[in-house]
Amino acid sequence: MDSTTQATGVPCAAEAGPEPRRGAMLAILCAGMFLVLLDVTIVNVALPGIGRALGTGLPGLQGVVDGYAVAIAGLLLGGGALGDRIGHRRLTLTGFALFGLASLACGAAPAAGPLIAARVAQGAGAALLLPGSLALITALYSGRAEQARALGVWAGISSTALPAGPLLGGLLVDTIGWRWIFLLNVPITAAAITGVLALVREPGRRRAAAALDRAGMALAPLTLGGLVWTVIAAGHGHRDGAAVAAVLTLAAGAAFVLAERRAAAPMVPGGLLRAPAFLGAGGIALIMNLVTNGVLFVATLRLQQAGHRSALLAGAMLLPMAAPLAVLAPVSGRLTARFGTRVPLAAGTAVAAAGCLSLVGAGPGGGYAALLPALLGIGIGDGLVVTAVVAAAMRAVPPEHAGLAGGFNNTARQVGTALGVAVYGAVAGPATHPAFASGLHVLAWASVALWLAALALTRVVPAR
Repeated sequence: MDSTTQATGVPCAAEAGPEPRRGAMLAILCAGMFLVLLDVTIVNVALPGIGRALGTGLPGLQGVVDGYAVAIAGLLLGGGALGDRIGHRRLTLTGFALFGLASLACGAAPAAGPLIAARVAQGAGAALLLPGSLALITALYSGRAEQARALGVWAGISSTALPAGPLLGGLLVDTIGWRWIFLLNVPITAAAITGVLALVREPGRRRAAAALDRAGMALAPLTLGGLVWTVIAAGHGHRDGAAVAAVLTLAAGAAFVLAERRAAAPMVPGGLLRAPAFLGAGGIALIMNLVTNGVLFVATLRLQQAGHRSALLAGAMLLPMAAPLAVLAPVSGRLTARFGTRVPLAAGTAVAAAGCLSLVGAGPGGGYAALLPALLGIGIGDGLVVTAVVAAAMRAVPPEHAGLAGGFNNTARQVGTALGVAVYGAVAGPATHPAFASGLHVLAWASVALWLAALALTRVVPAR
């Protein structure tokens, strides 16, 4: 048993069977990330319709997006540790089942509160799916070059959810209703569960599982959720609610730090949090999702609420962001295998920064001209970054921590998603308000600065 087997708790590539079987297993496991990403972009184009149907405003719509992202971010690392204990195949099956049941609850939600609660449950299912499926994939392809290519396939297949989401979401919203964007997940999860049961085998041996960090698993989502709600409440003028949320966030954060110091097996070993290469990869991942999902959130509202476009047309207009990511993700894997991580990371962050400059020219109303270069630049930039940043995170740590590194990198991305929707929504405000355009100008400069910070961080990640 090699170190990859020991770290992930799954058989190495030599034990996985013939190449066609490995390919089928890879495709099934990619379905997990596909669903996770689909429920980001497919939900965004449905937000105005959800708001009208359930009678909720911008804070409630931010909660629909962020309830999902906060649950993923807060539970993801704990999910990886749970996989070490019960097996990553079992963890993946549990994640698919929870995701499917929560999707059913989302589709039946009678009001904004139950919908947000069901979205949190969806996020919990995603937090089990991501580390379980990624651990299985990295064990199936244990060589460095083939692992980079497999991660490129994983990112490419899963990233097809990004262009599919806006179009499919818009079509469903405009025809049979927004509830079907959630109900669609139910048959997909059922098919994925069937595939995992048929093709993916539970490993015969696993490393001894460390004690679960139960306190950390409980306090991490409370801390992040409190932070997100503080930003949302403050951004919409709810000073009392923001003050209460801030106090609770500080208390939960302090308790989390104390619990991690005392934990026998903390969610992230302290030594890794002092490693610049590891933190640099996490910082790039966080910035990527913060800007991408923040811009996606405000762009959707601008196109539909200020521009009075249908959900389907708005979804089509978002394709310049989504399509390049899906096309370039496998290219990023090949570039990483050939040139190392820094080349695609530097190119991607620079292109995205240049694209975001166009938002400075955004005027009032729902005009598309200023959005298009930003959407295209972010899409190309993300496509070049997405695979390389995962590879950088995994190469920044010893092999026995590869699974943890992948989980931490995905956690950083989901933290970025949650903060991006909260901050960008708070700064821009309602798309129908006259101050929306000036808020976009502020966000344009902030986005450029964040991408340049990510470009600077490429100097500290592993070159190979």
